[in-house]
Formats: sequence, C-alpha cells, structure tokens
Amino acid sequence: MRLKLISCEILYREMCTVLARSPNQVDVEFLPKGLHDIASTDMCARLQAMVDAADPATYQAVVLGYALCGTGVVGLTARSIPIVIPRGHDCITLFLGSKERYLEYFTSHPGAYFKTTGWIERGAGLQQLKEPSLRDKTGIGYTWEGLVDKYGEEDAKFLWEQLGNYTRNYGQLTFIQMGVEPDGSFEREAREDAAARGWKFEKVAGDLGIFQRLLDGKWDDREFLVIPPGKRIEATYDESIIRLE
Repeated sequence: MRLKLISCEILYREMCTVLARSPNQVDVEFLPKGLHDIASTDMCARLQAMVDAADPATYQAVVLGYALCGTGVVGLTARSIPIVIPRGHDCITLFLGSKERYLEYFTSHPGAYFKTTGWIERGAGLQQLKEPSLRDKTGIGYTWEGLVDKYGEEDAKFLWEQLGNYTRNYGQLTFIQMGVEPDGSFEREAREDAAARGWKFEKVAGDLGIFQRLLDGKWDDREFLVIPPGKRIEATYDESIIRLE
C-alpha cells in the first residue's frame, strides 16, 4: 500500500522512526508547527489543500499526523481517496500512546505542560506563518511592554490580566521520552526550563504505537477515524473525539 503522510513537524523524529519500519511505501510532507497558531478554519483550509493535492492514482489513503488540535481538522473532507486520522484531542495523545492514558494523566496531573524533542527543537523560536497568528490577534505571549506598545496602557492592563501571563495555570513540566532522543540533551533542557519557571519536573515514557499503526495501515476504529470519499470530520463531545459528519 502506498500512503501520503501529512504531519505536523512536531512529530518529525517519531514519524521518521516508524516510517523506516513500516511495510508500506510512505511519502511524507511535514507542515510547520505555526499552523496551530492561526484560526482553526485557516488551519483546516491549509490541510484541505494538502489533502486535495494527493494523487488518487498514486495513493490508497492520506494519513494525518494530527489530532483534533483545537478543532483545526473539523470540516476536513475526503475527496477521491480516504483520510485516516488518530482519535485524540492533541498530539500528546499520540505521544502517550492512547487517549485513555492521556485522560488519566491529565486528570491526575492538573497544570502539567508537556514537552518532547519536537516541541523543544521546533516549538520555540519558530518563524511563524505569514498570516497573523493567534498570538498577534489576542496578545497571548506578549511581554507587558509589547502589549502597551500595541494596545495602549489601559487595554494592555486588561489583556495582561486575562491573557498575558498564559503560563499561570501550569505548575509542572512533563518531558515525554519517546526513545528517539540521540542523547540526554533534550531532557536536560526540559529540566532546566522547569527549574527556571519554578515548576515541578517529571519524565514519563512515551509510546510509538499509534505512530506505527498509523503508517502500517492497522486502523482500528477505536483508535483511528477513516474518512471515506465524500465525508468530512466532525468533533464530538464524548470519548470518540471525532466522527464522520
């Protein structure tokens, strides 16, 4: 089977690792992490253009290295060939190996912020897409001085209180070790980041299972949604996360 993989670059090392083990022929295209930072409708439009460009005479399916991702995949439509996507709220589900494990960890560790190799080497200091990102639209991530320069002191005070200190709800940094790390440098950087913020640090073992099954074509309905031609993705508010509209 020949597949077209369209994936967020945050999953780069993990996808490359399992691709080498897959029995299928997989052509890959990675998209920038900054795609998450634009409006969900814009993200869906970018993904739709990539999906539509896949040649139905060449590929049996398009597989996505994405999850629900803040509804960024809602409305994505299969044209001539099926689309396959993991059932997960975000990529942390993929890193932890299942939506059940993610829910268990999230519930027992409120205020945890996650990092992996991809989030460390590709998630910070990234050149964003040309269109205004959510950061520009809302003020999230600005310094106090930056907000004052852009909005004036009165509006900046409101935005700072509501959005500016976006890390205030976190108290722990969890590094997910995926087994693709070349050395201890990524863990060390995560530890130093946690210490600098005054957060607790924890390291947990990740799981490449979802990545491998996605590229191997083992698409159990409990773990993946297969979108046949003519159908599109819809979000749910239950444990299935996504479904056919």
